[in-house]
Amino acid sequence: MRTYVTRRLLQGALVLWLVSLLIFSLVRILPGDAVIMQLDQAAAPTPEVLARARQELGLDRSFLDQYRTWIAGAVRGDLGRSLITRRPVTQELLKRINLTAHLAVMSLTIALLIALPVGVFSAVRQDTTGDYVGRLLAILGLSIPDFWLATVVITFLAIWFRWIPPVGFAPLWVDPARCLSQLTIPAVIIGVRLAAVSMRMTRSSLLEVLRQDYIRTARAKGAREGAVIVRHAVKNACIPVVTIIGQQFSVLLGGTVIVEFIFLQPGVGSLMLDAVLLRDYTLIQGAVLFFATVIVVINLLVDVSYAWFDPRLRYR
Repeated sequence: MRTYVTRRLLQGALVLWLVSLLIFSLVRILPGDAVIMQLDQAAAPTPEVLARARQELGLDRSFLDQYRTWIAGAVRGDLGRSLITRRPVTQELLKRINLTAHLAVMSLTIALLIALPVGVFSAVRQDTTGDYVGRLLAILGLSIPDFWLATVVITFLAIWFRWIPPVGFAPLWVDPARCLSQLTIPAVIIGVRLAAVSMRMTRSSLLEVLRQDYIRTARAKGAREGAVIVRHAVKNACIPVVTIIGQQFSVLLGGTVIVEFIFLQPGVGSLMLDAVLLRDYTLIQGAVLFFATVIVVINLLVDVSYAWFDPRLRYR
């Protein structure tokens, strides 16, 4: 196991280096100029003003020199300073990631509370009325776009109940009531869509496990059906479900731009959108590298968890 984890960490470091090189290159071929964006308030800045601004931001140096300086700081945990606000990128991310992390955890929790029971029930009661209802709900959840549902919900609440989302995020441990009032509805909207994917995966994976020989053997020995499902089938069916959950959580941490925008929640999604519009190279680079690191770590944890769900798996 230790050798496997070490190998995966080295692979993850290689992936992060490639991501850093790719994003550092791509942001510099975007149309527009970060210096002009920063000097937008000035009336027709002269070439001398532009040159001095580029020198102050370090954009007058060569590509390799800029990359070496940035990646050396990133290794030490310093992602640089925003070209627009001049504040540290790490500070900007931490200010926004708190809300997005709350929203991601709440959405995933809601999705699991819906998906796992419904998926198990649909598999155990295959081709019954309950199974058909569960599959229909999953199809509806996959078919309805998040932005449409969010728009309908916020419009309905505003017109009929005179309710709009509170402005100003409060963490759960600071003001639980305010946090829940802000994030419960968007979390339910996102969670419903995630639940549809997880429910279908849970059902199909559990159906495959229930056809295995060891399940028939457990039943032949007289084990109760509930014990067979819970102790033998569900645990072994969790590997693909855990994979999907890990991928969904990674995407959620990247930010749900449209839902955050509709509910006036300043999360990472809106931060990234503003950074792209303003050509804030440093903020884009730091944010992408940060989330690439999160995804690498989550994928490693998911892979390591396989051995717990299925002891037949051994990592070398």
